[in-house]
Amino acid sequence: MTVIAGCAASGVAEQPVKTAQAPSPSAALAGKLRAVLLPVPKGMRVVHGPEVGAFGTLKSTQQGLAAVRQSKLNRPECAGAPQLDPARPEIARAPAAVIAFANERGSISQAVVALPPAAFPGPLPVGCGTYTADVHGTEVTYRTQDLDMPRQGDESRAYLTTASGGDRNAQIGSVVIRRGTVVMSLMVVGKEVKRAGLLELGRLADQNLSRVAT
Repeated sequence: MTVIAGCAASGVAEQPVKTAQAPSPSAALAGKLRAVLLPVPKGMRVVHGPEVGAFGTLKSTQQGLAAVRQSKLNRPECAGAPQLDPARPEIARAPAAVIAFANERGSISQAVVALPPAAFPGPLPVGCGTYTADVHGTEVTYRTQDLDMPRQGDESRAYLTTASGGDRNAQIGSVVIRRGTVVMSLMVVGKEVKRAGLLELGRLADQNLSRVAT
């Protein structure tokens, strides 16, 4: 905040006085969330972030929403079902920190978001084990399976999705973990995503999460 005083008796205006402004609670929380993001995995590089702010306003979130809008799904409710849904107002405005890594074999993206327990993603909706999407004229089939994983935090889920069709053959591994009022969402994309590697990343992310969860 900047305070500008009026003219002094001498007729010379005083210099603006800048007073320190404490960060807002949400800004302070976003900073804490950023501190628990995963470090750069061996052999990968940062391709986005760290970015902090309201989850729905972040560049990575907007890009994800744009990608969904470009696809025509036969079951729209299945898009991103295992992940945090930024279309929900309470999730869109929540303080968050995100980061993404990549190499020639694939990518890892992570979001850490301050949310009430009720906002934690539920189980995969009925009928979303298999669904299709028209992506720029190419039909892509998505098959998702629920992965057994040791419970982490207060709640946790893990999924593996195989996408096939055209040149879009890939696997997407996802993990979501809640500790208190903080949710961590992790997505791994590659030609092949190994269950053991996905769950180990989730374990490491949960270790960091335990430092900030309330």
